[in-house]
Amino acid sequence: MKVFLASPNNQAQAAVLSGMPVLLSFGSWSEFLASYVQSFGDLLLDSGAFSEFTRGKKVDLLEYLDWVQRFPLAVNFAGLDDISGDWRRSLKNYEKGGFPTFHDTDPPELLDDLIELSRERGNWIGIGLKPPRQKKGEFLKRTIERIPDDLHVHGWALRAYRKSHSFGSVDSTNWWRDSLNLRAQLQWLTPFECLEIIVKRERREIIESVNNSNQLELI
Repeated sequence: MKVFLASPNNQAQAAVLSGMPVLLSFGSWSEFLASYVQSFGDLLLDSGAFSEFTRGKKVDLLEYLDWVQRFPLAVNFAGLDDISGDWRRSLKNYEKGGFPTFHDTDPPELLDDLIELSRERGNWIGIGLKPPRQKKGEFLKRTIERIPDDLHVHGWALRAYRKSHSFGSVDSTNWWRDSLNLRAQLQWLTPFECLEIIVKRERREIIESVNNSNQLELI
């Protein structure tokens, strides 16, 4: 499973992500990131729908799609979804491009339509939870069981569920906040050193995941 680390907010955060999978969000994009994108590993692109949900600032769909064109090597990009529960708006936006996301606020029967659409969008489908995201493991289990095994399932901000559910990838929106918590405990470290430690944690999880996959292939 791949963990994409969410868009860095400053140059220090961007610098430590060299070679790492990164989730770039249109909603939080800053031009300084253009100088760092080539140093990142795999790129996944997101519309910033969560920022729209929390801050109430609408994402301009056409501007988002233009922005996506700047990153032709990205592994995929998400369609502009409506986290608040307006699934009809999500469907209308998906007509313009991007892989779809199924939410716990969506009607269950919608998933079949999104699975069909995902096959036209690189065989990717997202799963999203309207906050709070805790104690929703049963919903995730039921949903993943309905999705064919050949589709790549991405869990939006669902790193906490990465070991209990079979995602193809997830993203972490809290990785840099984890570094702040680490600094509060270990104040003799610099903020940059704390960022480095958190990224090393992610690198070692990648190595562990690869090793486990290789062991399964040998069995």
